Formats: sequence, structure tokens, C-alpha cells
Amino acid sequence: MKLSKLYTNKPELFEPIEFQAGLNVVLAEIRLPENREKDVHNLGKTTLGRLLNFCLLSQKDPNFFLFKHYKRFKEFIFFLEIKLDEANYVTIRRDVENATKISYKKSISPYQDFNDLEESEWDHFELPFEQARRMLDSLLDLRVLKPWTYRNFLGYQLRGQNDYQDVFQLSKFKGAHSGWKPFLAHILGFDAELIKEHYEKDVELEAKANDEKRVESELGGTVEDVSKIEGMLLLKKEDAEKKQALLDAFDFRYEDRIGTKRLVGDIDETIAELNSRRYSLNKTKKKITDSLKDNQILFKPENAKRLFEQAGVLFDGQIKKDFQQLIDFNKAISEERRQYLTEELGEIETELKDVNNKLDKLGMERSKLLAFLSSADVFDKYKQVSNEIVTLKADIAFLENKRSFLKRLQELRFEIRVLKEECNELQGEIENDVEEQNANGKSLFSTIRLYFSEIIREVISHNALLSVSPNTMGHLEFKAEILDDSGNATSAGLGHTYNKLLCIAFDLAVMRAHLAEKFPRFVYHDGVFESLDPRKKMNLLDVYRRYARFGIQSVITSLDSELLTPAGTEDIFIEPDEVVLTLHDENEQGRLFKMKAW
Repeated sequence: MKLSKLYTNKPELFEPIEFQAGLNVVLAEIRLPENREKDVHNLGKTTLGRLLNFCLLSQKDPNFFLFKHYKRFKEFIFFLEIKLDEANYVTIRRDVENATKISYKKSISPYQDFNDLEESEWDHFELPFEQARRMLDSLLDLRVLKPWTYRNFLGYQLRGQNDYQDVFQLSKFKGAHSGWKPFLAHILGFDAELIKEHYEKDVELEAKANDEKRVESELGGTVEDVSKIEGMLLLKKEDAEKKQALLDAFDFRYEDRIGTKRLVGDIDETIAELNSRRYSLNKTKKKITDSLKDNQILFKPENAKRLFEQAGVLFDGQIKKDFQQLIDFNKAISEERRQYLTEELGEIETELKDVNNKLDKLGMERSKLLAFLSSADVFDKYKQVSNEIVTLKADIAFLENKRSFLKRLQELRFEIRVLKEECNELQGEIENDVEEQNANGKSLFSTIRLYFSEIIREVISHNALLSVSPNTMGHLEFKAEILDDSGNATSAGLGHTYNKLLCIAFDLAVMRAHLAEKFPRFVYHDGVFESLDPRKKMNLLDVYRRYARFGIQSVITSLDSELLTPAGTEDIFIEPDEVVLTLHDENEQGRLFKMKAW
């Protein structure tokens, strides 16, 4: 998969670009002196990468310049010719006005112009968007990427300025790690199915944990044993059946007997106990209250001094000091005692409130039972027993509902335990796989990391380390670091310039490692020489040329000011035949789209 030609139905506004098999330079010349200090020149070298993405079927985005300035571009039709292999090409046709309808035409020779092709001459005309994506994926036949599609790797192939911030996580991958880490692991030679399954288990586990919290919330925060609920249900059902039998027989002797036993044996005894406890609590409360009132020291040294003076006795000095110390000591003891008494008083008042509430409930129950036992009207008793059955049935329904929640909670906790065990097993398998790929010097990952370090060393004379390791959760962490002379990671990779270099090295190394397989063969790197010193620019250019000989196509963009020779002259060290597109700022004819800037 390489780029061959990009053109439109309006060649007067967008000149055709014919890409070469190796190195392709898009050169932007700043000819006007007033523009040399500007950071943005709007010539189109960055826009070219976005257009390639559009032609390779990116989703329709209202913020994309073609749709944001729809009136200006709606009549444009774009054609991208791609080289499939040595003797086969395919042209993708996509227009702005009807951007979700895609057409394809195969050919056996490059640099075709299908502007005037009739509808019937296209192999596939205006396919629906998703079908067109599947068709293109089938035509490209990038088997190494399976089960993923060509779009998954395209982000690494088309690096704009915003895609150099992270070597691995592109700007479009800001969502969950499960969306990109399995694919990245796959192209690096790790077992992506394990990683993918681990993420799926994590999602399932999180969903089960949320269900568990929801069920616990439905239970109102009290999680009882199912056995206890079953027992309570059994008793309630039995009671309801007996009461229903009494109603059916219209015989309330059993209810009278049970009611009398309940009144005499349970309620009256409990009321007597609670009254006795209330009396004891009130008595203790009065003692504490009185003690808090009386807990005062009435002796005052100043009054005693005046009294002693009237009697002609000396009170100053040590005597007064001793009395004052005694008073302070007693005050400290009294304050501590007062604190204990206040706490005890609070506990007593709380218990009294609870006792009074219980007595009120028992009193109401006692009154109802007495009314029931003393009633001679059998219909009143029928009505009362009927109400009790309604209450019992409501209690039974509540308990059955609670039982179902408890059973569901038990099931969820079992499923959570199973999922945790499965996650642990997967984590172990992932760790073993990572260890094996790291240890095997001939593994795909080892090959990629060697190529990666080789590129960095060739450009800046430092080694670099590409590493992959599982974190505590068993998910893979990817790192790309520049090493110092001692082999330790340095902070050089944190700078934008060197981070860009790490991204470039990664993309090229991955492609080189997959040269023997059906894999993408082109990269688009925007602004590659920015901020590098001249010698490193020369080194990087040599890397691109060397990789071109390997069969990897590179499209790189640069300002002319970034292409000075190491001597600092105005000579350009790019070969003329390497430049496929020259842009400039003299007039509209120097822009990618030969029109006013938008």
C-alpha cells in the first residue's frame, strides 16, 4: 500500500500530485520577507495530510475544512490513486457534496486520470460509506492487521503536528485504552487477543460491580442472610394461612386464645419491665441534674481576706496561695466530673426516648388486643383479622422481593469472584507473553526495538529504548525513551523536537519489521525538520533515503528555511527529483488550493 497520485476535477485550483515510490518532499518556500517570522503560513503542507485522510475515507466531520467552508469546496471531487502491489492500482473517488458515496476503479498502470470516466466504467460506483470502507479494506488486503482494518494503523501513517505529542496514543485515541492498546500490541508482536479479552473482562467486571452496588442500594443498606429471610417468610406464610382458615370458618376462638396469651405473656410483661426501666432512668437523670446544679465552689479567697482583716489576722502570703491552689484543683476535678455527668445524661435521655417509643407502640398494641378480646361483634373481629391478613401479605411480598434481591446479590458476587479469577489468569498469561517476547531476541518486538534504536542513534548519536510491560492491573504500558551514555533514560524525549523524532523512528521501524508481509508501506510526516540542528537534519534525511531503498515510501513536509546545509548557506540539500510539490507565499498560485486562504 503506497500513494500514487492525488488529483481533483479542478486542476486549475488543485494541481495533480504524483508521488514517487521512495522519498517525497513537500517544500514550502517563504519568499516574502514579511512572512519569514510567522509560525503559520497557510500554504497547504499540513492540509495535504488531511486531504489524504479524507480520501482514505475518514468520517465526515463538520469541522473539517472542506465542510466548514462548504460553499467554497462543494463542487470538488477528489481522486486518490493507491498502489496495491507491483502491477495493481486502485483509484478512490470521493466528492465533497456527496461525501458518503464512494467509487472505485482498478488499473494496472499508475498516474491515471479518471475525471471523465462514465458511471458505468467504474468498478464500483457510489457505494454507501461503510460498505465502501469494507471494500477498500478488502482491496488493500493488509492481512497482518486483521482482525483490525487499514484505518487503525492510518493514524501512525499520517502524522500531523498534533500527532507528535505521544508516540503511541494518537490524538484520535483520547478515549478508553481498550480502543487502541490491543491493536498496538498486535502490530508489535504481542498476543492481542489476550489483551483484548482482558479489557472485555474488566468492562464486564465493572458492570457487575455497579449492579452489585445497585442491588445493595435496593436492599436499603441491610444485607441479611437468605436463610433468615426464608425463615421469616415461612413463619409469615404459616400465620397468614391460619388466619385465612379462621376467616373461612368464621371461627375466632384461636385468635382469642393467641391474643390473650400475647397480651398476658408478652405485652404486659414487657410494659412492666419498660416502666421499671423508665423509673430507674428518670431517677438517675434527676440525680445527675441536681449534681450538675450543686457542683459549685462557694469559697472565695478575697472575701476570706476581708473577713480575716476584720478579725485582725494576716491572710496574705502562703495561706492565700494554698487556698487558691486548692480551689483550682477542685475546679479541675469538678470540670472533669461535670463532663462525665453530661455525657451520661445524654446517654440516659437517648435511652429514655427509646423506652418511651416502645411503651407507646406496646400501649397501642395492647389497646387493640383488648378491643379485639372484649368485642362481642364477630364482624368486627372478621374485619380486624382481614386487615391483619392484608398486612401479612404485604410483609410476605416485601420479603419475597427482598429474597430475590438477595439471591441476585449472591449470584453477582459469585460472578464477580469468577471474573476476578479469570482476569488474574489473563493477567498471568499476558505477563508470560510479554516476558517471552522481550526475552526472544528474534521476536517481532525485539526486531522493531532494534530498528527504533538504530534510527535514533543514527540521527542524534544516542540509543533509544522501546519498552512494553504490564502494569499492576495487567494492562500494557508502552514507553519510548532516549538513553544517555550510561544507558539511563533521559528527559530528552520530553521535548517536542525529540518526541517528534521518537514518533518518526517508531513509524519507520514498525514498517521495516513488517516488510515481508502485507502491511502499509507509506508514511506522511509533517514538519519533520523543525527545531533540529542542521547536522541532525542531514542524518534524518539519510534515514528517510535509506528506508526508501527498503521499499518504504515517505512523504515529508518542510519549510525551505529548515533545509539549510550545515554550513548555513542558502543551498538546499534536498535533491530536486525528491521534491514532488513546491508551495510558496508569493501569490495564490503558490498554495495547495490556488485560491484565497480560508
